[in-house]
Amino acid sequence: MTDILSSSPAPKEKGTSELKSSLLLYGSIMAVFAFLSTTHVEGESYGFLSILPVALILFTAIKTRKALEGIFAGIVAGLLLLDPSSVFSRLGEISTKVMMDETIAWIILVCGMMGGLINMLERGGSVLSFGDFLAGKIKTKRGTLLTTGGLGVMVFIDDYLNSLAVSSSMKTMTDRFGISREKLAFIVDSTAAPVCIIVPISTWAVYFAALLEENGAIGAGQGMSLYIESIPYMAYGWMALFVVWLVAMGYLKDFGAMKVAEERAQAGQPAPGDVKLPEFDTSKMKKVSTNMGLLNFFLPMAVLIGASVYYEIDLLLGALVASLFTMILYFVQRLLTFEQLVESMLDGFKIMLHPIAVVCAGFMVKEINDSLGMTTYIIDTIAPYMTKELLPAIIFAVMAVIVFATGSSWGVFVISLPVVIPMAQTFDLSMPLVVGSLLSASAFGSHACFYSDATVLSAQGSGCTPMQHAITQFPYTMIAALLTLITLLFLGYNMA
Repeated sequence: MTDILSSSPAPKEKGTSELKSSLLLYGSIMAVFAFLSTTHVEGESYGFLSILPVALILFTAIKTRKALEGIFAGIVAGLLLLDPSSVFSRLGEISTKVMMDETIAWIILVCGMMGGLINMLERGGSVLSFGDFLAGKIKTKRGTLLTTGGLGVMVFIDDYLNSLAVSSSMKTMTDRFGISREKLAFIVDSTAAPVCIIVPISTWAVYFAALLEENGAIGAGQGMSLYIESIPYMAYGWMALFVVWLVAMGYLKDFGAMKVAEERAQAGQPAPGDVKLPEFDTSKMKKVSTNMGLLNFFLPMAVLIGASVYYEIDLLLGALVASLFTMILYFVQRLLTFEQLVESMLDGFKIMLHPIAVVCAGFMVKEINDSLGMTTYIIDTIAPYMTKELLPAIIFAVMAVIVFATGSSWGVFVISLPVVIPMAQTFDLSMPLVVGSLLSASAFGSHACFYSDATVLSAQGSGCTPMQHAITQFPYTMIAALLTLITLLFLGYNMA
């Protein structure tokens, strides 16, 4: 026995060995990317090489089970492919460009403000009161899952709001019934972007309606009417909701990584063991009645939604108004001191730093993909095989892959719409069907990509890592994607 024990590698030696192996593996990979850059002729397309950084991101993320590490590996590889001699200068340029981007600034502020607002709701006891209220109404695991999905459908104004608010408010209930945080994240994420695209009063509708007008899909001022006409054809939104219903009802059983997570939750551990959850001393918190706690929960939410709508579906301004309102509401009731309220907001920002970093890194990947011409290469490769009947399904499949690879469910369409819209007009294809295919692809990318904003925020709000969430939900997103593809093939042949 002594010989056996002495022959086993010590933990420190094992860790050192793994580190050396990883350094050798990734060093070799980076060397290959640097070599490939020498084979590229300036002015010519990178062609198939443009896909390789994204492939490395997927490989690294799956191997390490960490999203940020995978994205960083892809960024370095992409920069080496572009020009090995200017990796650091380009990294600085891209980082600065991304951080100065108006969209990124909006995302950082929205995520931070939403994190602070939800933190105040939790520390003020409002989320706990909401959980106690639901506990008196919901008696089954199925009811909890259906309620979570129902709340996701009701909070349709923005996928960020859905991802953070619904997950935070339902954690107590899902924990009580032994539902894993990964399944909570799946339900929440499945009712974020997929729901936002099929409701015309959302940030998605406002953005894409304007984009359709800019790219000549329809005349000025008619973008929203075209968007509304396209809602029945946004197949992925409907199919994602259908899959959620099947899962919540128990008709679609747990399998793969989700089954493992659910078995862990049933054994008494809903949250993954390697996730550090924020702690807050509730012993000094003032107790209020359940009804008052509910009022303290719903009033800020109502103000958040109302202010966002008032400011033309701007979640940032809605979050600012709601945060100020909540601080005054809680201070007047002496639930939290002014110092505690400010601390809650700051801690909320801190909690959101990791998801913000992942999203920002994802935008850096998009910048590199644009420089490599990945989107153009994929579209050009598929274009010769397009027919009028197959076009809706091909648009969905190709754009879904591109959005999944870039993690940009909005930005990629600025590049692709000037190509896709004229192509559809040439084939004289139903424009609502084409728009439905495009929005389906966008929703799938937002839903399935492990470093998209909705995925990262759903994981953060639910209490698991983006990779734990992405790996457990991926098979279910693929079921919805397959059903979407079949639906669009059917519509393409019947509407051509």
